[in-house]
Amino acid sequence: MAGPEIDYAAVFQALPGAVALLTPELIYVDANDAFLRTVGLTREQVIGNYLPDDFRDDPDAPVAALTSKVQASLLRAAETGERDTMALRHTEENPERPGALNDRYWTQINIPVFGPDGRVALLLHRVEEVTEFIRAREVALSLQKAMLPAARPVGRHHAAVRYRPAAAALNVAGDWYDLIDRPGDRMAVVVGDVVGHGLPAAGVMGQLRSALSAACLVIEGPARALEVLGLYARTVDGAENTTVATVFVDWDTHTVTYSSAGHLPPALTRADGTVEFLDRATDPPLAARPRHAPRPQAAVAFREGDVLVLYTDGLIERRREDIDVGLARLADSLSRHHADDCERLADAVLGDLLPPGDATDDTALVIVRL
Repeated sequence: MAGPEIDYAAVFQALPGAVALLTPELIYVDANDAFLRTVGLTREQVIGNYLPDDFRDDPDAPVAALTSKVQASLLRAAETGERDTMALRHTEENPERPGALNDRYWTQINIPVFGPDGRVALLLHRVEEVTEFIRAREVALSLQKAMLPAARPVGRHHAAVRYRPAAAALNVAGDWYDLIDRPGDRMAVVVGDVVGHGLPAAGVMGQLRSALSAACLVIEGPARALEVLGLYARTVDGAENTTVATVFVDWDTHTVTYSSAGHLPPALTRADGTVEFLDRATDPPLAARPRHAPRPQAAVAFREGDVLVLYTDGLIERRREDIDVGLARLADSLSRHHADDCERLADAVLGDLLPPGDATDDTALVIVRL
């Protein structure tokens, strides 16, 4: 039995969001009503016209200044046969407040459509305004920044911290770090990553960070501190499956004791440049088990001049790449720059590991000279 005949023109018009079709030469062949509303033009002004001529009659149209960037993205998709995405920003005067300027933001994705001969026949161009998402992201970033501690000496020891949000993401992730002075010549170093994005993740992050900071001050051993945090996480909506690495440093005994709740292993860089990943005490993320259970911990001796490094997944994970490749890349960077002071080492690691252009995930990094 033959299936129903599909009206692809109707499907195209019903697609969510603003969508247009162009030839590889950037001539419009179709556009849905949402696209026409977004660019503020009629169908007659768009269909059959060349992209750079969109705004010839209206140079003050909201997205006119972005045409060259849109054109470059479309041409990349046509030439490479791969989808191309881009974030766009345009500043315009607030019509309700003369003299006041507002930023508006869009995301665009350009997808090549191939013909029977395997060549690019059309380009599917989708545009979405994300101004409200960006503003919410800025609020979440401000909240997250207020919750994270500033770089500071820990007792007589030196540490460097870095936090890099994903530039192109619409929402902030729940990455966090902390350095906690403990009684005597001791301290705790923590890095964690909450599942989710935006204000909810930032709120969960703040609760977990405060709870773990308090636990590290009064509880002996990182495993026990994570056990207490795990119990608390069961009472916080959105805290399940959070990953955390916790390290207790004792300069009197020259010992690093660590425990991980599903987090990437801390790295210990020796004074000769050798890098050791602390991966002998890893357990599932917070509240991931149906029942509470004790967590493991392990200890390793250090010497003066060694470097402790904690980080979140944005530093090493790449799409379609094995995690071991990222860990090897981190080890190589630490080995090459191990003699640098903490601040320079942090900058060097970020420079070596973060991809050129906009990062696709948030990154937290803590470096402590032992």
